[in-house]
Amino acid sequence: MKLLRLLPIPVVLVLSLLGGCATKPPAYDYSAFQKAKPATLLVMPPVNESPDVKASPGVWAQATRPLAEAGYYVLPVTLVDETFKQNGVSSPNEAQDIPYPKLREFFGADAAVYIRVKKYGTTYQVLASDTRVEVDARILDLRTGALLWEGNAVASSAEQQQQQQGGLIGLLVSAVVQQIVGTATDAAFNYAGIADVRLLGAPRYNGVLPGPRSPLYGQTPQTQ
Repeated sequence: MKLLRLLPIPVVLVLSLLGGCATKPPAYDYSAFQKAKPATLLVMPPVNESPDVKASPGVWAQATRPLAEAGYYVLPVTLVDETFKQNGVSSPNEAQDIPYPKLREFFGADAAVYIRVKKYGTTYQVLASDTRVEVDARILDLRTGALLWEGNAVASSAEQQQQQQGGLIGLLVSAVVQQIVGTATDAAFNYAGIADVRLLGAPRYNGVLPGPRSPLYGQTPQTQ
C-alpha cells in the first residue's frame, strides 16, 4: 500500500485495470448439475452461425471425445445422425428444436449437449490470417428440461503465431497465402477439436463436471 501511494495516479489506475483483468470469473453454480447426476449424454448436431458449411460437422465430429474422457457415456455421433435422418430430421436447427421428452424417448440419454458454432474458418486480417473457432454450449436435463451447465470456448491460430520476417510486403503475401491454404484445407477442423476440449473437457474451472466414470467424479473443478 505504501508503494502505491508513491506511484503517480495514472500508473495506479493502469495497475488496477491490469489486476481486474486477471481476476477469475465467479465460480459456476453447479447445484442443478450435481442434483441431476447425468451419466449418459446426447451431443446434438451443432447449429452453425458461421458462413462456413463445414462448421457443424467439423465441431460435432470431435465433441464426444472430451466428454467421454471426462467420464460420461456419450452416444456415438454416427448413431445419432442416422437416427435423425431416418426420422426426417435433416438439419441441426430442426434437431435442436425437438422437445426434450421426445429426445429422451428416442435416445434414453440423461442430458443433451446443445452446441452453437459462432465462428469457424480462416479470415484475412491485413498482416495476418486467423483461423478461428468459437463455440458455446448448454447441457439440458432430458428428464426435467433443467439447465445444468453452459459455457463457451475459443481456439485460434493467433495464439501460436510468431513474429514473421520479410517486411511489410512479406507479411501481406504471407497473410494471403495463409488464408487461401487455411480455407482450402479446412484448417479450422483442428482448431475445432481444441475448442471442443476447452468447452467440454473436464476438469476445467467453470467447465463441465467430471462424469461417473472419472476418478474425479463428485469434485468441483477449482483450476483453470
